[in-house]
Amino acid sequence: MSSKKNAPGATGALSDQLDGGSLTIVAQATPWGHALTQASEAARRGFHVFPLGRGKLPAIRSPHREDPPGTPPCRGECGRPGHGVHDATNDLDVVAALFERAPHATGYGVACGRGDVPLIGIDLDRKNGVDGVDGLERLAQEHGFEVPRTVTVCTPSGGFHLWFTGPAGARVPNSAGKVAPGIDVRGTAGYLVGPGSVTPAGVYALHPDLHEPTVFPIPAPLLRLVLPPVPVRPVPVRRGAGRLGRRMLGLVRTVLEAHPGERNGRLFWAACKAFEAAHNGQADAGAVERALVEAALAVGLDEREARTTIASAQRTTGRGRA
Repeated sequence: MSSKKNAPGATGALSDQLDGGSLTIVAQATPWGHALTQASEAARRGFHVFPLGRGKLPAIRSPHREDPPGTPPCRGECGRPGHGVHDATNDLDVVAALFERAPHATGYGVACGRGDVPLIGIDLDRKNGVDGVDGLERLAQEHGFEVPRTVTVCTPSGGFHLWFTGPAGARVPNSAGKVAPGIDVRGTAGYLVGPGSVTPAGVYALHPDLHEPTVFPIPAPLLRLVLPPVPVRPVPVRRGAGRLGRRMLGLVRTVLEAHPGERNGRLFWAACKAFEAAHNGQADAGAVERALVEAALAVGLDEREARTTIASAQRTTGRGRA
C-alpha cells in the first residue's frame, strides 16, 4: 500500500468498482504471527499500527484500569502501553514489542489522523437494510466528485473500508451515519481494522481487484462533508462601515463556496478586494487575512499554499497591512 497525491480520473460507478470483493485470505501459521507480519508490513509503509484482539478492540489492557475515580485521562503520556490507538506506531521495534505484550492478538489497527499525510477512513456498511455504497454514490452525484480506486478493505459483513489521505493538520471527527446512512468516518484518534486481521466473523481482506493498492487523497467535496462546519468569524471593520463588514463576510463566503479547481483563484480575488478595503482604512487587514486562511483550510487548501496566495494578492494590490 502506497500513498499518492493526485487522484485518477473517472472510475465508473462505485458499486461496479467494489463488486466482486471476496474474503479469500487465509491466516498463515497462527493468527498472532500473521497479524504481526501484516502490521509490520503496514508500518514499513509508514502507517501507524497497534495490536487488536478478536473483538477488534485493543489487545493490551489499560495500565490505568485500577486508577481511582477522577484520575485525569492518559493518552499514552505515561509511556506505558495499553492506550489503544494512542499506542500506534510505525517503529518496527516498538510494533514487535507491542505484539509481545499481546499474545492473544489476532489483528491490528491502523491509526487515522497521524503524520503529515493523515489517513481518513470511510466505512461503508451493507447490512440491516442500509447500503453505504449506494449512499456514497448518491453523495458523489449530488456534490460532483468521483471516488478514486483507493485502497479498499473488504469486511466480513460485506462492507468496505475506503482509505484516503487528508491534508496536513486536518482534524477529521469520527462519526457514525452522520454523513449519510451506512457511512461511518474514522478520523483523528480513530482507527481501521487492518487487512489480514482475523475476527470471529471472518477476515478483513484487501479488495482482490486492487493489484497495486494506492491510498489516494480524499475528494475535496467529500472532505468538506466529513469536516465539522467552520464558523466564520466576524471581520472587524471601522465604525460606520457596516455595509463593508457584510462585504468582508461575503469575501470569506466566496472562498468557502469554492469548488476544486477554483479555490486558489477565488482566494486570490477575495484577498485582493480585502487588502484594497484595508488600505482605505475600512477593515483590519490582519483579521481579514486570518479569516481567509481559515476559509481556505476549510475547502482543502493547505496553510502554506493559502498564505502564499494571500501574500501574492497583497503584492498585486501594493497594499501593506493597515
